[in-house]
Amino acid sequence: TKLVSYTFLYWLPFYVSQTEIGGEHLSQETSGNLSTLFDVGGVVGGVLAGYFSDQLDGRAITAGGFIYLTIPALFLYRTYGHVSMTINIILMFIAGVFVNGPYALITTAVAADLGTHKSLKGNARALATVTAIIDGTGSVGAAIGPVLTGYIAAISWDGVFYMLMTAALISGLLLTQLIIAEVKTLLYGSSEEDEVVSGSSEPRPPIDVLI
Repeated sequence: TKLVSYTFLYWLPFYVSQTEIGGEHLSQETSGNLSTLFDVGGVVGGVLAGYFSDQLDGRAITAGGFIYLTIPALFLYRTYGHVSMTINIILMFIAGVFVNGPYALITTAVAADLGTHKSLKGNARALATVTAIIDGTGSVGAAIGPVLTGYIAAISWDGVFYMLMTAALISGLLLTQLIIAEVKTLLYGSSEEDEVVSGSSEPRPPIDVLI
C-alpha cells in the first residue's frame, strides 16, 4: 500500500498534466492543485478505515477490503478519469480513500495494538523494533514504486497503473491468512483470535505485513 500511496504522491501531478481531461491539458499549477484531492480522499479513507476496523474488531479484514477495492478504483480512474473534470475529481477522491485508508490504519492503529499485545509482554524495545520493521518494510515499496514509474511511464501510463494494481493485489494476498483468522474469530467467537492459521500456539500481531 505504501508503494501505491507514494507513487501517487510523487507522480500524480505530472500524470494529470500529461493527460487530456475533458479534451484539454491542464497547466502544471492546476494539475498540482487538483492532485490534492487524492490526499483529501486519503484523510476520509483513514477515518473510514479506523471506524470500520473498530466496528468489525478486525484490522486485517478492514485493511484487506480497502486494498482489494483499490484495484477497481485505480482501473476506473485510469479508464474514465479523462472524460471530464467532474469525473476525474470524483474518481481521484475515491482512489485516495482506498489507497491511503489501509496505509493510515496499518501505521497507526496497528502500531497501537502492538503496544498492548501480550506477545511483547510489555517490552518497549521489542515494540519499537516490530513497529520499525512494519514501517521500514513499507518504505522499500515506497522507494521502488516511484523509480519503476519513471521507466514504465516512458512507455505507457497503462503499464504504470497495471503495476500499481498488481502491487495492491500482492498486498491483499499477503493479508489473506490474517483475514481468514479474523473471519473465523467473528464467526465462531474463538478466544484465541491472535493464533496463526497454521496452528502455531504462539500469538502474533494483528497485521505484520506492509507493502
